[in-house]
Amino acid sequence: MILFHISHTDLDGYGCQLLTKEIFSQSYYLNANYGLEVKQSIIHFIEHIINEEIKDEILFLITDVNLTNAESKYINNEVIKLNEDGYKIKLQLLDHHATGQSSAEKYDWYFLDTSRCATKIVYDYFVKNYNAFQDESQIWIEPLVNSINAIDIWIEDNQKDFEFGKVLLSMVSHVREINNVLFANKNRDFRIHLLKKASLYLNEVDGNIKLDSAIHSLKKEFLNLDGKDDTIDNLSAKYLVNSITSIKDELTINFQDKKGVLTYTLGGISIPANAFLKANKDYDFFIDVSKRGNASFRADGNLDVGLLAQKLANGGGHPNASGCKFDDFKEVINYSDVKKYIQNKLNNIKI
Repeated sequence: MILFHISHTDLDGYGCQLLTKEIFSQSYYLNANYGLEVKQSIIHFIEHIINEEIKDEILFLITDVNLTNAESKYINNEVIKLNEDGYKIKLQLLDHHATGQSSAEKYDWYFLDTSRCATKIVYDYFVKNYNAFQDESQIWIEPLVNSINAIDIWIEDNQKDFEFGKVLLSMVSHVREINNVLFANKNRDFRIHLLKKASLYLNEVDGNIKLDSAIHSLKKEFLNLDGKDDTIDNLSAKYLVNSITSIKDELTINFQDKKGVLTYTLGGISIPANAFLKANKDYDFFIDVSKRGNASFRADGNLDVGLLAQKLANGGGHPNASGCKFDDFKEVINYSDVKKYIQNKLNNIKI
């Protein structure tokens, strides 16, 4: 069975995905906050299933996210149509937010229980239906689930789990070293790495305090690519440049005879952009666009990006560092939409 799993963007949401990663060898993951991201994530997965013609058994799982009535109707109808066309999709939502009550009453695939966090619901569901987490090597999972449950639904009377959960909550919410839009899979793997490492402190005396002290080192352990210790800022920069370089063909845009890289929501690009351009001499410029359409430009002497920003959107700056704002830009979750938008802008100007 192949898993398609959409979950929330907090500790509880990533806790759900940690669990399914322990079960499924072939899986696809997305994380979504409420609103636009949920609907776009559902559409993205459905299009992927259709485009790849995946006729194997599929578990389409949504966790820690409540759907609106319109979203529930949409995915219900889409899955019915796909199954009528020969697909084998089992739709399952596991959530604890009371705002999904009306959908839960209407659809049998919509499971709602406000007494447990989503991670706890997912754990119990897979224990019951898939006999999961029975291996001795997985004994760490249930205590970790209990800590996530304690903090997510605020069970203060279990002080040990609650205090450990507080550290987990802070740890997962402060993962900013890897961009969660451009490198969503690596960002998710980073958070899950931290959660699994955190489980080593569950049974220690003052485990929450020891984990809190160790988080910095646990982050550096994941970000260290060559075994050479460095500051976390330098390790993060190296990791980022390596990540960009590994997918540079997908990020490549063109302006006349110049070649550039386009990133989305990266932020603070001065150090990584400069490092990338120095390491990749065949690239002439670097652009990063925010969700609100603010763009930062960097170059290394081969293109006047101050003039480029001016021509694109009345921006400006220096020849090697500039910026602008695209007033007609609309927030999206798919990088491909941003790339199409920027490349079209570049195709329609002259310097």
